[in-house]
Amino acid sequence: MDITVNILLTIATAATPLLIAAIGELVVERSGVLNLGVEGMMIMGAVGGFGATYLTGSPWIGLLAAIAMGAVFSLLFAVMTLSLATNQVATGLSLTLLGLGLSGMMGTRFVGQPGERLPNLYIPGLTEIPVVGRLLFGQDPIFYISIALTAAVMWFLFKTRTGLTLRSIGDSHTSAHALGIKVIRYRYLAVIFGGACAGLAGGHLSLVYTPQWVENMSAGRGWIALALVVFASWRPWRVLAGAYIFGAVWIGQLHAQAFGIPVPSQFLSSLPYLATVVVLVLISRNKRLTMMNTPASLGQPFVPDR
Repeated sequence: MDITVNILLTIATAATPLLIAAIGELVVERSGVLNLGVEGMMIMGAVGGFGATYLTGSPWIGLLAAIAMGAVFSLLFAVMTLSLATNQVATGLSLTLLGLGLSGMMGTRFVGQPGERLPNLYIPGLTEIPVVGRLLFGQDPIFYISIALTAAVMWFLFKTRTGLTLRSIGDSHTSAHALGIKVIRYRYLAVIFGGACAGLAGGHLSLVYTPQWVENMSAGRGWIALALVVFASWRPWRVLAGAYIFGAVWIGQLHAQAFGIPVPSQFLSSLPYLATVVVLVLISRNKRLTMMNTPASLGQPFVPDR
């Protein structure tokens, strides 16, 4: 039973950064913007969070620094794509490369340094409950933030007028502009929110998942988060389910290697990325489902009339 609980805990820990980054990107894409810089924003959040924690001794300050780092990086993306109308795909890829290189340079002094982990929640009497106690009342704070964030985004998008406005911009920014909606303003806010989520996801990697700094420690999770949004058909609750499925695959291959299953370790390590490719292939076969939920203005530049 203890082994099962530990595996479930590690799955939740592995799924949390995927969920947070994907939820942020879902809001961005619902506004009609395609941000392929999630990986770069995650790794910048990771180095910013670890660096601030190392310098101040407080993982909470590190967490805020991770969020700020992701938000600042996303603001750069927003200025280039929304104000200067650059190509969103090329800009996102460029920022990912910039984030990977810049984080490596910034993190040089932190390599091999001990990190400080965010403490897990502990509620006397509840955390000690067999099986469910540690799963429900003994997780790290970012786990609870990820669940609350998913519920909040679901409520915001489908139960509020502002959420309806954001979705209308993603479906037709021209029509929204004709109705007097400030398209660029909404998209700026959406992009910054997505960047803050990506930074928080990166902070989780360096403050919870592996409390240390390792170059390129995001390991492609930003790309998996992008695939999760498509996998979920731009629905928050499906993002939640998909994140835990991918988290289970990620942890499953680690345990398979630990148990000595006679399969090449290189193949097991590639399983999360192979699962991503397989899922995208299966989704692409159902074009009706994909087209029905895809924001019609996704990736299209918008330049308001002057």
